[in-house]
Order: sequence, then structure tokens, then C-alpha cells
Amino acid sequence: MAGLEEGFQAFLNNRWLVFVPAMWLQSCSGPGYIFGSISSVIKTSLNYNQKQISKLGVAKDLGGSIGLIAGTLSEILPLWGVSLVDALQNLMGYGSVWLIVTGKVPVFPLWAMCVLIFVGNNGETYFNTAALVSGLQNFPESTGPVVGILKGFTALSGAILAQIYTLINFRDQSSLIFMVAVGPRMVVIALMFIIRPVGGHKQVHPSDGSSFTLVYCVCLLLATYLMAIMILEGLVSMSHNLVTVFTLILFVLLLIPVGLSFREEPRDPAEEILLPRPEQHEVVSSEFKNEKPEEVDSLAVPEGQNRNALLQAELFRAAAEGAVRVKKRKGPRRGEDFTLTQALIRADFWLIMFSLLLGGGSGLTVIDNLGQMSQSLGYANPHIFVSMICIWNFLGRVAGGYVSELFYRDHAHPRPIVIVMAQLVMAVGHVFFAMGWPGAMYIGTLLVGLCYGAHWAIMPATVSELFSLKKFGAFYNFLSLANPAGTLIFSSVIASSIYDYEAEKQARQHRIKSHISGSILSGMFAQDESRKCEGSICFFLSSMILSGSCIIAAVLSMVLVILNYHKFYIFILPTLLQY
Repeated sequence: MAGLEEGFQAFLNNRWLVFVPAMWLQSCSGPGYIFGSISSVIKTSLNYNQKQISKLGVAKDLGGSIGLIAGTLSEILPLWGVSLVDALQNLMGYGSVWLIVTGKVPVFPLWAMCVLIFVGNNGETYFNTAALVSGLQNFPESTGPVVGILKGFTALSGAILAQIYTLINFRDQSSLIFMVAVGPRMVVIALMFIIRPVGGHKQVHPSDGSSFTLVYCVCLLLATYLMAIMILEGLVSMSHNLVTVFTLILFVLLLIPVGLSFREEPRDPAEEILLPRPEQHEVVSSEFKNEKPEEVDSLAVPEGQNRNALLQAELFRAAAEGAVRVKKRKGPRRGEDFTLTQALIRADFWLIMFSLLLGGGSGLTVIDNLGQMSQSLGYANPHIFVSMICIWNFLGRVAGGYVSELFYRDHAHPRPIVIVMAQLVMAVGHVFFAMGWPGAMYIGTLLVGLCYGAHWAIMPATVSELFSLKKFGAFYNFLSLANPAGTLIFSSVIASSIYDYEAEKQARQHRIKSHISGSILSGMFAQDESRKCEGSICFFLSSMILSGSCIIAAVLSMVLVILNYHKFYIFILPTLLQY
């Protein structure tokens, strides 16, 4: 009986059994990614212009990025208490917006609407951080894949929620806001006791590589399946029974990774004693980490520590004899434990921040304005592009984590090199949006979605490697502020102002034509259309500005590579010069 109880306890503490529910949690914890569909309903119902909608988008991004409130509550309340508070936040925020949009309560002023959107979207911050921190602690040897997969499912949540909304088959589009207010937090409350650190460093198995390969296959299958049914639903009118079957298959695909927790047998307790603990992997300094002989890595952990201690003793003895001078350390080195205050005075931390602001902020600006962008080019169903960019965003995060891990682990290349390439490709995607060619929306959605997703797989993993995992939650929440800062500049100030200017110019031309023709009805219709803009001109200039910002972001990321991985160039440049 005791053995059965121990086996059951080991099963509950299996790190894969924690990781898969974290994927489910992330797959419904990102209602902000469906804002492109919600914004069209709000704009029509409340007669907002584009600048007002952009302010709501910035409030939404702020709510999804500022995790200080949830972090403070987590120190006071237990996890289930935080879950209830976040569920109430989500219901109060989006529920109130739904009541206003449907006319059940009087319309609030714009600043109050921004507060409601902020409160409604703020509930996701704690669980995003909790899922990432627990995942990184449970899989300390696989930071890239873990971050990519978890952040990928956050992006995919928009497409999953859209498919569930199609299943429910509401006739009123405002009901999507109600579903966002109620649905996601029910899942959060159900999973809140499962997601936690479980000593993952003791559960390393040779089969972990194949397990991640299986998860990647499920991710690709899930994204392909969602893309296929989105295209079918956009092209063909489907019966409710067929939509139900498609949605059930979606749920089955989400359940497949649970089998990973049954693949591994519990490790022998005597074997666990020989495994290193996380703190035993720390090195004396970054110089020893980068320059120590190869034979040190092959030693057992205690012997390697003794070797490092001997090397350090030799340095201090030589310094005492005047042979070398040892500089007094003024703080941690790269890869050691940083606090947020220590990281804020580092140039590389701000390079990451501004690269995220310019690159990631430009991508999120497209996501927030995709409904208006597709409508300006004559597409009747903007929710299809919103779902598509969520899927590409998901694949970008998964692929970004996988490719950067290949670069870093297998080929010893700097991880940020991948983000440089992604930012340059994203610049091309913005050009497609600017031109408005036939099919450009599909290509632009593909390129921007993939590359925006890569940001949030590679940058957190890079931060964990440069500044350690000890204060990763603080680093992640601070870097998340790059999203609302970017949309505040690009969306609320630049894109919305240009859109409203072009819309007013087109309305003025319509009024002149109606005055010449003398038609009263056409004048009335022109007045109704005064807040709409048609044609590629609506987002041409703003998209070109976003493209330029991505190029600047790529330059900043390259500077980050040079500052932190300069030894890579010492070896690679002579090789490149040979060709």
C-alpha cells in the first residue's frame, strides 16, 4: 500500500503532468489576442474613431503586461485566493464592457472604458508568470523549448477562443466579449493547484528529447488543423454539427500530450542522490565559465567545483605576489544571479528592452489593428485574419524556441542571432501591409505573426541566461512593459492619427461629391462613413514606419550579440574571411 501511495505521489509530481496543464492554461489565458475582433464591435456600437480604439488597445496591453498587482497579491493570498481575485477582475472588466456595448447600461466615458479593459486583461499576468517560472524551474536544461511552447499557446488562445465562439454560434457578435469575460477564468481556477515547481532537475531522462519532439509535432498538427478549419469556415457555410465535430477534434489534440506523463518511470531514490542540485551548477565567475578547460566540464560536479576553487586560489596567490591584478567585483557577471535593480544598470538589459519595444511593439500594433486593416482593404471577415495571426504567432514562438535552442546548444551560436533575422523578416512583412497588393494581407499576417512570436520565445530565454532565473519573474514583467510602450507610440499616436486623417480626408471628398451631385441621401451616407478609411493608403505610412522600427531593432539586437557574445566572433570571423 505504501508503495502504491509513493507511486501515485510520484505521478502527481511528474514534471510533464505539470507542464501539459500549463500549456492548457496558456491556451486560454490570452484574451487580449482576440482584441482585433472585439475592437470592431466596440467601434461600431460606441461610434468610436480609430484613435479612441487605439487608446483602448494600449489599456489592454498595459493590463496584460503589468504584473505588479498580481505579484503583490501572491505574497499575501494563497494561489486559489489569487485565482478568485483574477477571475473577478476578468469578469468585472470584460463583463462591464459587454453590458455597455449591448446597451444594458449607460455608456461610460473613454477613460472609464480604458480602466475596464485594463482590469479585465490584467488577470492573466500572474498565471503567465507562474506558468513560465514553474516551467523553467522544472526544465532548467530546456529553457528555449519551454518558453517557446508556453508562450506559443498564449498566442494560440485567440484562435482557440474564436473556434469555441463559432461552436456556441451566437448571432450577436458582442457575445464574444461575454465569452472572454467568463470562459478563460473557469479553466484557470480548475488548473491552479496543478501548476507548480516539482523538482524537475531530479527528473531528467534520456527520453526528454523525444518527448519535446512529440510536443512539437502536436503543436504543428494543432496549428495546421486550426488553420485548415479557419479557412474552410471562411470559404464554406458549415452546419453546426460539423463545427461541433471540428471543435471536439481540437480538444482531443490538446489532450494528446498528457500521455507524456505515463512514458517515464519514477527514478530510483538512490539515483536521485547522485543528481546535482540547481545551485551546484553555478560557476565562480563568467570568465571561468567561458574560458575553463574542456576537461573541467567532464568532471563530476564536486570535482569540478574543487578545480574551480583551486584555479581561483591560484589567481589570488599570484595577485598577492604581484604577478597579476584582480579587479574588485562591483556586481554579478553574465549568467549569475541578478536582481532587477542590478539588471537595470546594464546596457544589455536596455538593449533587450528597446529591441522588444521596437520589434515586438510593431508586431502587436498590427495585431491590435488587424480588424481595421483588413476592412480597409475590403475583407468582410476580419476575424479570419485575427485567428490566422494568432496561429502564426503560436508557430513563431514554438519555432523560435526550437531554432534558438539549436543555435545555442548544438552549434554554440548566440541565441539573439535568431531574433536579428526575425526582425529583418518582420520589416518585410510590414512592407506587404503597406503596399496592399492582392493577397498581401495573407503574406503580411504570416511574416509578422511568425516573427512577433519569435520575440517572446527568444528574449525571455536570453534574459534567463544573461541574468539567471532567481528573479526571472521580475525581469519578465518589466520586459512585458515593452508591449504597451510600443503600441502607445506606434498605434495610439502614429497609426491611429494617420488612419483618422485619411478617413476624414476621404469623408471630405465624399461630401464635396455629394454637394456637387446635390444628393441629400449620399451626403447622409458620407457622414455615416466619416470614421471609416478605405484602401491601402490608410496604413501605408504607418506600416513603413513600423518596417523601419524593425530594422532599428535588428541593429540593437546585433549590438547585444557583440557585447555579450564577442568571443563567438573571434572564432567565426576568421572562418568567414576564408570564403
